[in-house]
Amino acid sequence: MERLSMRNRSAVGRFPEVTLSWEDEPDKEGLVKEEEEKQEGACRRWFRKACPCCCRKSSDSDDEPDVVVPKPTENGGGEKPSVGGQELDVLLLSVSSVDLLKSKTGQNRREHHTDSFHGNDLIIRRGQSFLMWIEFSRPYDPNTDKLHLELKTGNLPTVSKGTHVIIPLVEELEDDRWECKVIEKDGNRVKLSVNSLPSAAIGQYELTVVTYSPKGEAMSTHDSANDIYILFNPWNEDDAVYMDNEDERKEYVLNDVGRIYYGTESQIGARTWNFGQFGEGMLAACLYVLEKSGVPASGLGDPVNVVRVVSAMINSPNDGGVLEGNWSGSYVGGTSPTAWSGSVDILKQYHSSKGTPVRYGQCWVFSGITTTVLRCFGIPTRSVTNYNSAHDTDISLTTDVYFDENFEPLDSLNADSVWNFHVWNDCWMARTDLPSGMGGWQVVDSTPQETSQGLFRCGPASVNAVRDGQVFLKHDAPFVFAEVNSDKIYWQRNADGTFTQIHSEKNAIGHFISTKAVGSDERADITHLYKHPEGTAEERKAVETASRYGSKPEVYSSTAIEDVDIQVTMDGEGPRMGADAELSIILRNSSSQARTLTLHSQVYVMYYTGVVRATVKKDQTPVELAPAEVQTLEWVLPYQVYQDQLVDQAALMLMLSGQVQETGQVLATQFNFRLRTPDLTITPIGDAVVGKQMTAKITFTNPLPMTLKNVIIRVEGLGLQSIHKITVGDVVGRGVMTLTERFIPTLAGPRKLVASLDCRQLTQVHGVADVVVKEI
Repeated sequence: MERLSMRNRSAVGRFPEVTLSWEDEPDKEGLVKEEEEKQEGACRRWFRKACPCCCRKSSDSDDEPDVVVPKPTENGGGEKPSVGGQELDVLLLSVSSVDLLKSKTGQNRREHHTDSFHGNDLIIRRGQSFLMWIEFSRPYDPNTDKLHLELKTGNLPTVSKGTHVIIPLVEELEDDRWECKVIEKDGNRVKLSVNSLPSAAIGQYELTVVTYSPKGEAMSTHDSANDIYILFNPWNEDDAVYMDNEDERKEYVLNDVGRIYYGTESQIGARTWNFGQFGEGMLAACLYVLEKSGVPASGLGDPVNVVRVVSAMINSPNDGGVLEGNWSGSYVGGTSPTAWSGSVDILKQYHSSKGTPVRYGQCWVFSGITTTVLRCFGIPTRSVTNYNSAHDTDISLTTDVYFDENFEPLDSLNADSVWNFHVWNDCWMARTDLPSGMGGWQVVDSTPQETSQGLFRCGPASVNAVRDGQVFLKHDAPFVFAEVNSDKIYWQRNADGTFTQIHSEKNAIGHFISTKAVGSDERADITHLYKHPEGTAEERKAVETASRYGSKPEVYSSTAIEDVDIQVTMDGEGPRMGADAELSIILRNSSSQARTLTLHSQVYVMYYTGVVRATVKKDQTPVELAPAEVQTLEWVLPYQVYQDQLVDQAALMLMLSGQVQETGQVLATQFNFRLRTPDLTITPIGDAVVGKQMTAKITFTNPLPMTLKNVIIRVEGLGLQSIHKITVGDVVGRGVMTLTERFIPTLAGPRKLVASLDCRQLTQVHGVADVVVKEI
């Protein structure tokens, strides 16, 4: 008798690990067996067929395979399955393979704008259909077979919370729901078009396929290679992060290189930053940030919640987040914040170390990482720099400066500070949790300054709400309002210990709010989005509206005559590191009478955050102003005075104060400036071709008369060079350093090679070169 062995699970159905045998044609041996079976009782014969291992005939051979038949019918017989087309439907329908069409060059990835991500995972955007093939054990018959897909995400997938998704098979697809449709059949294969919800939780989903046939139900085995990654979709009108301008989507979602601004309002600097959100391992690293937060997957469909989580997780206090802040000037055991040129290495370190915070960062580094993570998730995001950025510590919505009776600053009371610059983020989304008109750009700040609901985080705060002073709208609008539009109030201590307001500056805070322009490397000034023009009725109304919700709702204005004003200016780009710092102090008398005063000047070395480190020079200058006179005083700070005092960013602040004898008017102002550092000059040499080694020359001139010790250069470029640390050693005073860097481009198109210099005596030195890489 010929035996047919069928070890394939899909062919055998519910009996995958046995051998089926039956007679192709009767022979003599078969007739003998048939005669023997007639002599057996019916019950005994049926039981032996159902369980041949337990009930063998004595003549059965131990070497012969057991014979198993399907479950008997009601009349006690058993029907044998056929592999012919006539009775194919009796076999269980099971999944042989799944093809998610996940190649980065394929239709799914291209149409979902995820083809820039490294690797060949299926990365899709929610609310948009995608295609997949399923191969079954036999042809799919819509008349008798059914199927559905299941997706699971998070630790405890639950249907009611949207983390266990059941996707039914339908005749026609409709928007705003999970469903799938057969659009093509090819032998044992079917091609599905699958719709997703535009509000689905983002993250990594496990896929299984469930089938139903007359012979029962089957579920495919989970294969991690077929996990699906779902992201926000700014191309879909029903997604909360929808952005209707394609150029802006390309800039704020797809651009992986940008510029971050620093310096002072009169000395704006820019540095190139590699966001690198599409690089190898970056999606996994960004999703790990969410996983480490412990936030349930069910909450990851709301962009408001996601950016609030990210704001807390990018800094390390409270929750062991990505980056540890350090403003001390000492970075032993870590990397100086000014040495970083991108987010990739930081996020990879955090991921590979299983959540150990990376050392160290300051505001622009926190912002750069936030841009990387949110763009990776599909939320339109940009880094934003605010100059003269106030840090309000007492929710007064004013920036307060306190003097004693002799116009000496009271450091113990001056808790509020004004940062030379501060970098945060704007992200784009609808705000259905706020009144109409509050959607669009939202402020998110990951730098740990003040706590919000117990954690160091800030936002999202509606930029529209901030502009109009509606600080009662969540989240953290009062803090952001104070950063960009608080009045600076000067107070003087009286003999009895009380304080009197002596002066106010209504245009001192929130200048030149900047971000990279769409489609170019130019700076875009977006101050008008954050505040109405200074001094207008709309701007004053916004300040008054906001102040009603502060801790000092009544701030009294000075009633003294104010006919003398003071201003500080500098030439060109300002003083340079290693040279004397020269500024001009301009005093104007707009009255028809003479005015006299004593001008107190103090210059401080400070951190860019406005925190004073040391006083390096103090002067008192008698001033006499004739009627309608404009007088200019030249102010000089010699290099020898400040050379041993500087900290990061080489920031200084000149504070001027005085009182007009004739009227009692108080003059007070603060002028922040920095000592400019030279750039690294990067010169590409030769043609840039994918897979072909090329070189770049890096040069630098030490601006100081002293030797720079332990100089390190870091070089990186997306598609050009992973981060490369070069130990240079010492660079003598006024000396020139030249390096040659060799690298092999891996991606075609316009690229940027970025370098930064790090040493104890000199920071914020960097350079960038544009490199256009050609295909082979």
